[in-house]
Amino acid sequence: MTAGRGGGGSLSSAAHANAPLAVRMRPRTLDELAGQEQLRAPGSPLRQLIEGDQSMSLLLWGPPGTGKTTIASILSNQTGRRFVEVSAVSAGVKEVRAAIDAARADLVRGGEETVLFVDEVHRFSKAQQDALLPGVENRWVTLVAATTENPFFSVISPLLSRSLLLRLESLTDDDVRAVMASALADERGLAGAFEIDDAALDHLVRLAGGDARRSLTYLEAAAGAATSRGSTLIDLETAETAVDRAAVRYDRQGDQHYDVTSAFIKSIRGSDADAAMHYLARMMEAGEDPRFIARRLVVLASEDIGLADPTALTTAVAAAQAVQLIGMPEASFNLAHAVIALAVAPKSNAVTLALAASTADVRAGKVGPVPPHLRDAHYAGSKKLGHGTSYTYSHDAPFGIAEQQYAPDVVAEARYYQPKEIGAETAIRERWERVRRLIRGR
Repeated sequence: MTAGRGGGGSLSSAAHANAPLAVRMRPRTLDELAGQEQLRAPGSPLRQLIEGDQSMSLLLWGPPGTGKTTIASILSNQTGRRFVEVSAVSAGVKEVRAAIDAARADLVRGGEETVLFVDEVHRFSKAQQDALLPGVENRWVTLVAATTENPFFSVISPLLSRSLLLRLESLTDDDVRAVMASALADERGLAGAFEIDDAALDHLVRLAGGDARRSLTYLEAAAGAATSRGSTLIDLETAETAVDRAAVRYDRQGDQHYDVTSAFIKSIRGSDADAAMHYLARMMEAGEDPRFIARRLVVLASEDIGLADPTALTTAVAAAQAVQLIGMPEASFNLAHAVIALAVAPKSNAVTLALAASTADVRAGKVGPVPPHLRDAHYAGSKKLGHGTSYTYSHDAPFGIAEQQYAPDVVAEARYYQPKEIGAETAIRERWERVRRLIRGR
């Protein structure tokens, strides 16, 4: 547990010359905060809370390096409150209650308020989160709890209902560039002692992955490497050496993006799990949006696998949900899991062909009227029109399959879905052929 006095001992103002660059460059006001325009906008709840000096607890949800600790520090600084930090990794109920008791004593004794920052609150057990409630309910502390996981799953309802939930987004590449540019020039940072070329800057931006803290850590390491070489220029070779990561030639807006993505999908379609993993690693190392990768996997699961492996879509969707719930870098395991599962799965494009064929017929004008026995028969007068009068309820027929026409006359003989004898679709093919014959009376 750490503590500091608002205005003189909080995280941002207490940074000394030898503190890490990310600590020295921690924003002091909301206007210095990178990204998060929705939180910094005039009249936003966060700005009202800080500038209006209100007492309200916050729950900050977002990826690492997006400003959660910084917001707690700014709140402490600008409102003159004491800053106390509790880590959910190491603290227990005893430490939480001690922090709240100390805050209550300060409030009673001298009227001094406390910002209690709980990092990674999702790691707290229910009992530990319950221990926070008295301090929040009685406003003995202004709680700022940070989490990288969905709070609706990881934070108890009483704490959620008593806190203002703010969602933080990953920083854009431009946001990260602005953070590093500021650190290069600012007196608190590198004070203009170094220059960085475009290739090195692009490399560090990609490696940061939308994490401001990580970008400054890498920049500081690169500056140290340049110093050891007796240079004030941070070039690509220096940046690669400093962070021990080769620059991946990958432009998320250019040809490399499309070429690598194309090779990635075609490798999975071609069942080459090794090649697919290579392209996945290239995309992740280059900082590709994991949500984009997950979306492509969900599409591929239906487009190229379909019913040959009915679990493929479930796996892909689960990976996409994991990306949203967990975030990077941990979600990389979920993406790798899905990539390998989809690559080794049996392949069938029967679903894709069925969609293409049926769509082609509709676009060609083959949209005859719905057979009368299938039309809606729930309104007055429908029976007189013959709607539904000859409909056979499927569950009353043998095997639950009734012989009757479902498609309009113009496409009554169409065969859109033609399963292949691959994987689970082999059994589906056999059943579908039997069902089709029963439906059409053959």
